[in-house]
Amino acid sequence: MGSLKEETKTTGWAARDPSGVLSPYTYTLRNTGAEDVLIKVICCGVCHTDLHQIKNDLGMSNYPMVPGHEVVGEVVEVGPEVTNFKVGDCVGVGCLVGCCNNCRPCNAEVEQYCNKKIWSYNDVYTDGKPTQGGFAGSMVVHQKFVVKIPEGMSPEQVAPLLCAGVTVYSPLNHFGLKGSGLKGGILGLGGVGHMGVLIAKAMGHHVTVISSSDKKKEEALDVLGADDYLISSDVARMQELADSFDYIIDTVPVHHPLEPSLSLLKLDGKLIIMGVINVPLQFVSPLLMLGRKTITGTFIGSMKETQDMLEFCKEKGVRSTIEVVKMDYVNTAMERLAKNDVRYRFVVDVAGSNLENE
Repeated sequence: MGSLKEETKTTGWAARDPSGVLSPYTYTLRNTGAEDVLIKVICCGVCHTDLHQIKNDLGMSNYPMVPGHEVVGEVVEVGPEVTNFKVGDCVGVGCLVGCCNNCRPCNAEVEQYCNKKIWSYNDVYTDGKPTQGGFAGSMVVHQKFVVKIPEGMSPEQVAPLLCAGVTVYSPLNHFGLKGSGLKGGILGLGGVGHMGVLIAKAMGHHVTVISSSDKKKEEALDVLGADDYLISSDVARMQELADSFDYIIDTVPVHHPLEPSLSLLKLDGKLIIMGVINVPLQFVSPLLMLGRKTITGTFIGSMKETQDMLEFCKEKGVRSTIEVVKMDYVNTAMERLAKNDVRYRFVVDVAGSNLENE
């Protein structure tokens, strides 16, 4: 793989240790290869995964680490074999920047299930260099893992779609749950849950937010446009709505009982697990067997689904609820995210933070 020019330096904000504190860090980007795109970052969403990674919650963190995998930017250079993008295009980069291109998932264009996938950050690229994410001035990414942002969509609005958005779009697409008139439940109303409500409503579904308290009822119904709000401890309403949901998207990232959700599903209903939970979940098997119900899970989405999802969101006018911050606020944003004190996604204004001057 040849390069167009000498390596380029960029400045990002990196964690140096499991304290997770981010500070300016200048590093060298890999060479822009024949099929690579050099991107000047405009903005980047802040995902709960970023928090887990910078604090080594999963025990796999390597430092220094520049997080960020909901990246929107402008193409400033393309390799000679790049066919999908040109200088000046507004583009997005999500959770992945590489795969093996040979396995069954890769051949089926669901590269997010490739066992050799390469993460946007906290991983090692094929050239042996560590990957670094979108909390930085620039990135070099292979064209396969870049998507075109539809004209007219604002970068800040698009950023959360590149992870949270496609995470809920993918299962609805894969399991044939895109048709209007379906009844869906969204369990948990955080970054992914709020996108679930917006996208399911845009598909024409009757959407119920399911929660353990009434704290978010007004937001769910009046701000996000959900049709109903169900408190899981309300026995009478749980019984009233039993056997009535086509699907439930479960975004809760901590241990919780599955039986209440299973009881709400109708015949052939699907409970789709989205939260990363490192302890076993339990259920009694008759709840599945007597309704031919399914517990399943999906992981982000493919590059094709990501592009399709962006086109869908543009067509339907889907707009995420965000709070835009500058990079010098990012440590406070992480602290607030840890307390779920954000409605519903932080987006870092990278271009407006003058990183290259630090």
